[in-house]
Amino acid sequence: MKIDRRKFITGAAALPLMSTLPNISWAEATGTPWNGKSFIFDAMGELRDVYDESLVDEILAAGTRSMCITLCDPKVQEQEAYDLTMEWILIYNEFLDRKNQYYIRTTTVGDIAKARATNKIAVFYLTQNSTHFRRDLDNVDIFYNLGLRSSQITYNHQNWAGAGCEETNGSGLTIFGHELVEKMNDIGMLVDASHSNEATTLDTINASKEPMIISHTCCKDLFDHPRNVPDNILRRLADKGGLVGITQMRGFVTRDQNTEKYYDHIMHAINVCGIDHVCIGSDRDHRRLTMSEEYIAELIAEEGHINAEEYPLYFEDLNGPRRMEVIWDALKGRGLSEGQLEKVMGQNVYDIYEKVIG
Repeated sequence: MKIDRRKFITGAAALPLMSTLPNISWAEATGTPWNGKSFIFDAMGELRDVYDESLVDEILAAGTRSMCITLCDPKVQEQEAYDLTMEWILIYNEFLDRKNQYYIRTTTVGDIAKARATNKIAVFYLTQNSTHFRRDLDNVDIFYNLGLRSSQITYNHQNWAGAGCEETNGSGLTIFGHELVEKMNDIGMLVDASHSNEATTLDTINASKEPMIISHTCCKDLFDHPRNVPDNILRRLADKGGLVGITQMRGFVTRDQNTEKYYDHIMHAINVCGIDHVCIGSDRDHRRLTMSEEYIAELIAEEGHINAEEYPLYFEDLNGPRRMEVIWDALKGRGLSEGQLEKVMGQNVYDIYEKVIG
C-alpha cells in the first residue's frame, strides 16, 4: 500500500485507531502466547512511524522478527519514481535508526539472528515497481548499494519491463524485462512478480536463474481476482524453487468476513506448491482499525479510488498487531505440525533470502 509521507511521520489524530486499548479484538482473545523461539518473517509487511510503543511491543510479542517493507508509491514513473525511491530510502533509514530499540535496518540475513537475540525486527526494503530503474541497469547497482534488496517487475499496469495485472492487452516480460531479471539475479536482488499479469509472471519465473517470490497474492483457482495467481503458475514457481506469500487483503480472498477462507488459500497454496514454497505476505497495517469516513479518506488519499464493495480491506479477526498468533493457531487447527508452521510463518522466507540475498 502507498503511505503518505506526512501521515507516516506525524500521524493523524482524526484516524479511528485504538492502538492503546487492551483486549479489544478477537485476535488477542485467542492467540497462543509465543514460546520465545517461534520466528515470524512477513514477506511483505508494513511499518509506520505513528505506531506507538505498546503496539510495537505487541507485534514483537506475537513473534515477528523480520519483515520486508515497501518503500514508496509504486504508481509513479521514470524520474519521479527514481527521486521518490531515493527520498523514501532516506525517510526509512532515519525512522529505523531513530527507533533502533525496535528495528534493525538490514541488507543480509545475518542481522536476523541479531534481531532474534535482542527482541527487535530486522527490516528489508522492497519496491513494488521497477520504474525507478528508469530503463538503466546501472540504477540496479545504485539502489542495491543504498540497501534495496527486492523489487517487483511491475505494479498494476504496463511498464518497460512487463505488464501489470490490470492491463487488458499487456505484454509478457519485455526485452528490457529479461535484462532486468538477469541483472537482479547477478547482483543478488530478489525478483518479485506480485501485481504482474499472468504472462509476465510466467515469463519472469522462466527467465530467472534464481528462485523468486510472489510476495503478496492469493489463489485464483479459489477466488477470481486480478491480483491472484492460478495454480499452473504457482506450480511453476515452486518447480523453480520460488515462494508465494498469501496476503491478508480481504478483497483478494472473499466478499465476506469469513476468515476460514483466508486459511483455505494458505492450505490450497501448500497443496499446490508444497510446504517449502508458501509463506505469509500480509500487506496489512498493524494498527487496530475501524471503518469511518476519516479512515476511508485516508485510504483514498493513499490508494486512489477503492470500490466500496472491497471495504473493509482487512479481516476483523486479523485486525491488529497480534494477528500472526491467530494465523498460527488456525493453521495448527488445520493439521499443520509445529515444523510446518515454522516454515510457512517464517523459515521459508528466511531460506529464499539466504539463498538469493545472502
